[in-house]
Amino acid sequence: MSILEMTVRETVSKVKLLEPVDVDKITVKRDHYFSNAYVTDLPLEATPDHVWQDIFEKQWKTSRHMWDRKLFLVGDRLRLITTAHDFEDKLDWVKQVVGETNNAVDQYNEEAERTAAETEEKIKWEQAARTRTDLETIKDTLRKNFGSKVTQ
Repeated sequence: MSILEMTVRETVSKVKLLEPVDVDKITVKRDHYFSNAYVTDLPLEATPDHVWQDIFEKQWKTSRHMWDRKLFLVGDRLRLITTAHDFEDKLDWVKQVVGETNNAVDQYNEEAERTAAETEEKIKWEQAARTRTDLETIKDTLRKNFGSKVTQ
């Protein structure tokens, strides 16, 4: 693999909540630790990669509900723990965090593409400079060993 091939970055995929959902297939059960809360597993379209997961975690931890650390990523599901009374508000919040995560993924991909293009350009320039240096070394060696004919 060449250095140029190593600079190509894979694009991080966005992940959304699965819509529409079969409500009867969503797991909802009482929480063991919070007596008035329920655990609800919200399905995602796919299992997010580690970059999406990192961005998601930063997004929800910096949101207005940061004090309410009852949201977890479990494979291809978001596990939300909240009361029935707060469920609609929290569901709107989860959708917002997923949207913000996907916007941040777009920014991440743009920056990664920009960095890869800059790196590729730098490597091409360095290779061209090395080639020029190598050609001069070869010509100098030829001049030294065979002399040089001056052309008019």
